[in-house]
Amino acid sequence: MTASRGDVYLVRHGETAWSITGQHTGLTDLALTSRGEEDARALVPRLEGLKFDHVLSSPLRRALRTCELAGFAGVATFDRDLLEWDYGHYEGRTLTEIHRERPEWELFRDGCPGGESVLQITERVDRVVSRLRALDGNVLIFSSGHVLRVLSARWIYDSAALGRRLVLDPARVCVLGYDHDGTDSVIRLWNGR
Repeated sequence: MTASRGDVYLVRHGETAWSITGQHTGLTDLALTSRGEEDARALVPRLEGLKFDHVLSSPLRRALRTCELAGFAGVATFDRDLLEWDYGHYEGRTLTEIHRERPEWELFRDGCPGGESVLQITERVDRVVSRLRALDGNVLIFSSGHVLRVLSARWIYDSAALGRRLVLDPARVCVLGYDHDGTDSVIRLWNGR
């Protein structure tokens, strides 16, 4: 029997206090703001009526709460490989603050001191992509922005560096899939409502 390759829906968590201020939020377990909760509830009409054979979530509170408010908490499986990038010494800092010390720093090229390198997050995300490719049917994933950007780049066999070019706003939906009878991996939708 041939595997039924479905689509992979990616949902970035709703707004947090740090997403408003632009602070790097890796493993800090922040709650959603009231607007973030409202935006997560607004995902319901976007996702209802779609059949998901697998629902995965980062174990961080912001992703789990988005998953819950979107109506999928009871069926989600936690996956630690879906945690946001570990920013190490840059956790909680803005890009402006980091650039005062390292003007040329670029996350998707340089990684984070005291956190994950680009190679480390690539290897982690590649494990996710490998598991996704082995699944039958549609998949729904709740996680954070930078890890989902790397996942999308790796899905289409590009480097993590492509993630720099894929802006992903809070509580937005992306769809990864296949083309040409399943032989090509593609991005079907990016940063959609």
